Amino acid sequence: MASAATAPPSLGKLKRIVAASLIGTTIEWYDFFLYGSAAALVFNQLFFPESDPLVGTLLSFLTYAVGFAARPLGALVFGHYGDRLGRKKLLVLSLLLMGGATFAIGLLPTHATIGSAAPVLLTVLRLVQGFALGGEWGGAVLLVSEHGDARRRGFWASWPQTGAPAGQLLATGVLSFLTAVLSEAAFTGWGWRIPFLLSGVLVIVGLWIRLSVDESPVFQQALAQAEARKADHAAQAEKMPLVAVLRHHWRDVLVAMGARMAENISYYVITAFILVYATTSAGVSKQTALNAVLIASAVHFAVIPLWGALSDRIGRRPVYLIGAVGVGLWMFPFFALIDTGGFGNLLLAVTVGLVLHGAMYAPQAAFFSEMFATRMRYSGASIGAQFASVAAGAPAPLIATALLSDYGSSTPISLYVIAAALLTIVAVAAAKETRNRDLADVAPADAERSASRAADAHTV
Repeated sequence: MASAATAPPSLGKLKRIVAASLIGTTIEWYDFFLYGSAAALVFNQLFFPESDPLVGTLLSFLTYAVGFAARPLGALVFGHYGDRLGRKKLLVLSLLLMGGATFAIGLLPTHATIGSAAPVLLTVLRLVQGFALGGEWGGAVLLVSEHGDARRRGFWASWPQTGAPAGQLLATGVLSFLTAVLSEAAFTGWGWRIPFLLSGVLVIVGLWIRLSVDESPVFQQALAQAEARKADHAAQAEKMPLVAVLRHHWRDVLVAMGARMAENISYYVITAFILVYATTSAGVSKQTALNAVLIASAVHFAVIPLWGALSDRIGRRPVYLIGAVGVGLWMFPFFALIDTGGFGNLLLAVTVGLVLHGAMYAPQAAFFSEMFATRMRYSGASIGAQFASVAAGAPAPLIATALLSDYGSSTPISLYVIAAALLTIVAVAAAKETRNRDLADVAPADAERSASRAADAHTV
């Protein structure tokens, strides 16, 4: 029976917690995706004007990838302090860092004004964005997972995941509106700055909401338990959550990293690289490509909670595998539809791709949360998720653009995503089902080991 400290909150309180996590993650992903869209559309001209257009796009995506390189560092730092100080404090800090860096990009002089210093400053600000996002995801999903109950955890924890398509929707919507009402020259000259400067207003709203929620009761109980047994050597080890994660949960970290490969790579190919492929290879206008991503992101937002709810009924692994297999099978039809140049086919390609992606992304929050102990959960979930992003999402648009440049065909890009899907299928198939696990201070894996030792002692 749950203690008072860990009893499920009222539905109204849970909804406020979910709203706080969702709005915060939406703002953070808005900032992050805004950069990706701008990298595909204008940064090659503004910060790398001396390069060939496609080479400039490659360089632009390289600065985009740098943000992913900083995410593991953010995961380590935020995970460490999030497991020691709490989820809420670190979530507020991540929002401030992300919003400040995004706002600063909107004020950044271009190459025409300060020369080579412009891309350098752009890269530094992208590093700050990546560092902040590396710490954001774990805290946001844990705040919801640790407030809810096991029976519907997949559904409630999937709502912070909708912050990604919501942020994509917001970022793409703003850019789509600006490209529609401004001339090419006006958008390239100053219009691109507006979405970045809007981040300042969004951060104020996000901070107000995040400061209004309570700390995770599961974390508070675990902290109290640790304080009560300070003399225990295991409790002392928890002062370094990273060490504890690598000691007790290294298999779970590897599973999480493998599970993210298809999810992360397919997402950035479908939403970021498509802006390059559709405009350069399929002859589609920027406005048309943005509109397709915009509508598909709205569908993506709607289906994620549905996939999350399904994971509560049939398990995290089956739903995740549906997405991984589906994305792998969809890649060749995906590019074939885009090559027709028609808006309807383009929209179908992106929408189906994101719906299948949602089957992986929706259960991910609950799946990863259920793998780790409370005092190392922020570190474990964040490390597994963000270290994978360096090998997956970071180079995905870059690799896809390079493959297109070298081969002039989408076939190698499809094979690249299919390989990632196979890796994810193996990782998820090797994992244990986590549905209905209790998020108490002792992790499922630790509990199983303790039970095994107790059984052995009884036998002897």
